[in-house]
Amino acid sequence: MNQILQSAHPARHFALLPAAGVGARMAAGQPKQYLPLSGVAMLRHTVEAFRASARIAHTYVVVSAEDGYIDEVLPAHLSGVTVLRCGGATRMDSVLNGLRAVADEVKASDRILVHDAARPGLTPALIARLIDGVGDDPAGGLLALPVVDTVKRSAPAAQGVCAAATIARDGMWLAQTPQMFSYQLLLRALSSATDPNAITDDASAVELLGLTPRLIEGHPRNLKVTLPADLRIAEMYLAAGETS
Repeated sequence: MNQILQSAHPARHFALLPAAGVGARMAAGQPKQYLPLSGVAMLRHTVEAFRASARIAHTYVVVSAEDGYIDEVLPAHLSGVTVLRCGGATRMDSVLNGLRAVADEVKASDRILVHDAARPGLTPALIARLIDGVGDDPAGGLLALPVVDTVKRSAPAAQGVCAAATIARDGMWLAQTPQMFSYQLLLRALSSATDPNAITDDASAVELLGLTPRLIEGHPRNLKVTLPADLRIAEMYLAAGETS
């Protein structure tokens, strides 16, 4: 009977984009998610990847209450997207506020794909790879890249820093987004976290519950734009079109 009910009401997939950050490291005079890439705001590129995916039921974008850019980038008539003006002081706060804001719209078993607004290289194919790769794993999962370069631990030096040790890269991955979990699990994990600054991604909060989210190999084009040089790299990937 339970299997029949589950098949009759399959889990839906929703995107949640925390976009309340100021992008201080970019030093651009405005939040980096609104910087233009090929003439279009970075956030709009990111949102369009989810709008183009048939696997996503709806996309929610969390911004600060005083955001003065969002109405132009994501006008109210844009289908499949809802702007939530409930951004918090940290990324974790924004995600948690967003989850609470959509409590009446999603079910406990529905999957939430949390994605960085500053990863404009996401594609529908990568979204599908994550959804299919994680499947119904109760611990959820995330896109990530295996580390291929030699990893060094630094130490202070008289001038700058020096290489103090080499760290084995076996089993090391670089986390990307989206990171996908059931609504119920993600809400519980973030609500249980006591230090928002220690939660650098959603998977870290889930790991604190003793769970092990699945790693699904992503793609270099899904880089996070953090520094000015990243803008050009992102534009190159966008110009190349979907490659994964």
